[in-house]
Amino acid sequence: MTNIKSSVPALKGSAPLIEVRSIDWVPESERHGKLWHQAPLWFLGNFQYFSIPIGFIGPSLGLSLGWTIVASILGIGVGTIFMAFHASQGPTMGLPQMIQSRAQFGYRGVVVPLIATLFTYLAFNVADTVLLGDGLMSSFGWNPTAIAVIAALGAAALAIFGHDWLHKAFRVLLYISFPLMTILTIGVLTGSAGGGGHSTIQYGFTWGAFMAQFAASAAYNITYAPYVSDYSRYLPSKTKSRSVIAAVFFGASSSAIWLIALGAWLAIQLGATDGLAGLQLAGNNVFIHLGDAAALFSALALAATMGMNAYGGMLTVLTTIDSIRPINPTRKARVITILVLTVMWYLAASLISSDSVTTVFSALTLMLYLLVPWTATNLTDYFFVRKGHYAIADLFSTKGIYGTWSWRGLLAFAIGLAAEIPFMVLPQIGSWTYTGPLANLIGGVDIAWLVGLIMTSIAYVIFSRSLDRNIEHAAEARSEHQLGHNGQATPANT
Repeated sequence: MTNIKSSVPALKGSAPLIEVRSIDWVPESERHGKLWHQAPLWFLGNFQYFSIPIGFIGPSLGLSLGWTIVASILGIGVGTIFMAFHASQGPTMGLPQMIQSRAQFGYRGVVVPLIATLFTYLAFNVADTVLLGDGLMSSFGWNPTAIAVIAALGAAALAIFGHDWLHKAFRVLLYISFPLMTILTIGVLTGSAGGGGHSTIQYGFTWGAFMAQFAASAAYNITYAPYVSDYSRYLPSKTKSRSVIAAVFFGASSSAIWLIALGAWLAIQLGATDGLAGLQLAGNNVFIHLGDAAALFSALALAATMGMNAYGGMLTVLTTIDSIRPINPTRKARVITILVLTVMWYLAASLISSDSVTTVFSALTLMLYLLVPWTATNLTDYFFVRKGHYAIADLFSTKGIYGTWSWRGLLAFAIGLAAEIPFMVLPQIGSWTYTGPLANLIGGVDIAWLVGLIMTSIAYVIFSRSLDRNIEHAAEARSEHQLGHNGQATPANT
């Protein structure tokens, strides 16, 4: 059985230079997180270069600026709801998100959604590396290979130092980048950033383009779901769930909507084909070097987000290994895992030849299809089936009440994924593309993830009717006694 408590505890009220915790439970004495840190963390998580090309997707399909912004606001709103509700699980349970998923899928069964989750982390960092290389080359003429190497090393270092340093880095970058982007946006609104239309494309409205923009925007924040609670698990267990949800929702949605809308404007009014170069041009039109500074710090924020992805990927890999063969999650294991992941995403990015918009759209679409059945299962279980009550100790044992392979979660996941296939509209990946037969019948409009969400949730609720809650309540009591936290892992009042 995996050690629930680390053999090297952090000192109360302080944190070590390199984080001690990885996939183990965080006891109350180490819950040094602060609620106000959540909003700036997730604001900057989307206040970077990756958000801008998402605004290019609708216009690339002929969607007008107004409709692109509407689709983006609705999509971000939907996606962030899922993300924010996952965040509320961190203080309640003090666990990484995917360890908690053992309750739905089983001690070893969780490997199935873990594979999808690991793909998400790697896909994000592959796409981020491509975006940084293309953007900084277009903006400053810098060598893409050198950029990729430096970004990979910087992201790996940030992930190795861990939770606290990621929070600090994001806050510093936010303090610098926020005023720059505010001035640039004022320039856009007042007309001093240029614009006026540089394209012969007739922009308007089609359902296919609208739903593509909506789905990409929703996917953007849904893809944070597997690791959002990793950054809230150090909050005290008595932190109110509604406060965490509100902080994360505001932070993650406001910055994403802001920059996606700006990206749509750059694509339509400036004819930009690269988000960073467009940002640089618009800013420098307002006044000299504003665009240079905005582009540079937007790129640095994206590199910091790569560190966040590397940290989450490390937790996913260690959870996968631990689910197959229990391990002691040491600092050495964390560092080695992060370095291996760094090499993997760097090599994969070096093979990508697609333009940045295609890379972003393809990555987000695939991630959305894979993650929706997991998020539906997890949130349905947490809020409607078990209602936040779990036997924490049993999540670390193959002999716990959650079993080795939990058929309920695995079958619901499979049903949701299978239900998506006829409705999928996959963008071009290399020379291959796919549109499902039912998607063709509705004019190529992508509703696959909505179908997957509904079917997974319904299936899991039905399957969970056979759960014996009396046995689970007894296990929860034993777990609380074993952990010695006197019920501090029970849900906060909402």
